[in-house]
Amino acid sequence: MYRIVRKETLTPIITLMEVEAPRLACAAQPGQFLIVRADEEGERIPLTICDYNREKGTVTIVTQAVGASSKEICALEEGGSFADVAGPLGQPSEFISLPDEELKTMSFVFIAGGLGTAPVYPQAKYFHERGAKVDVIIGAKNADMLILEEEMAKVCDNLHICTDDGSKGYKGLVTAKLEELMAAGAGYTQAVAIGPMIMMKFVTMSAKKFNLPLVVSLNTLMVDGTGMCGACRVTVAGKVRFACVEGPEFNAYDVDFDEAMRRQAMYRTIEVEADHKCKIGRGK
Repeated sequence: MYRIVRKETLTPIITLMEVEAPRLACAAQPGQFLIVRADEEGERIPLTICDYNREKGTVTIVTQAVGASSKEICALEEGGSFADVAGPLGQPSEFISLPDEELKTMSFVFIAGGLGTAPVYPQAKYFHERGAKVDVIIGAKNADMLILEEEMAKVCDNLHICTDDGSKGYKGLVTAKLEELMAAGAGYTQAVAIGPMIMMKFVTMSAKKFNLPLVVSLNTLMVDGTGMCGACRVTVAGKVRFACVEGPEFNAYDVDFDEAMRRQAMYRTIEVEADHKCKIGRGK
């Protein structure tokens, strides 16, 4: 059993949990993910690693309650336990292989959309601690949907908040803020975008205008987390790749986003139906 040592409600539908998993915490790297099961009969759910503490032996996950299984996870209480926590899985960020001296010469900009802020955090933290210049752009529909704002501000040089309705920070999309910064001479050497598939597609279009190298994370495609189910298949540079085992990060300019979004939509109806059946089964 994997005990939940801390639970925090970030928004009405987004929950943060710190979970005891010593072996996983010792091996985890930025960019990787894990799989949890709420109980013995629960579905296996892949979640990106938001943070890890090797000394305490804990990992931090952030879950948005959108379907039956994610709602079951969010309903667990502090002091309770997961039946299983497996990982780390997937490939870590390619940039962690670079020596610190090289990282110090780099200037990163991370573009995070909604829940994508969670997997951006460990990467921003890792590179900032090693002397790289790190800016972060966080986008959300409104101020109430922003997460990890204070934590992120501590691990980057400049934090730019964007909200669709202008309730906090810049009024507009993250793509507009990125283009504004690049036009003003930000001089980033590498961009990383993590968030909804449609956001990453348009960030790619914006970055291309400035020939800005860009990596995207296709973690939203994952279902079983091992590549065996085939749900994470995506065309990258004309070849079929599996986001679970070969990613989740890829060169943005090689990704067929339209295909990825079609594949993602295939499972949305299934999840809604599962949530409906779950409610019926519980007499709601």
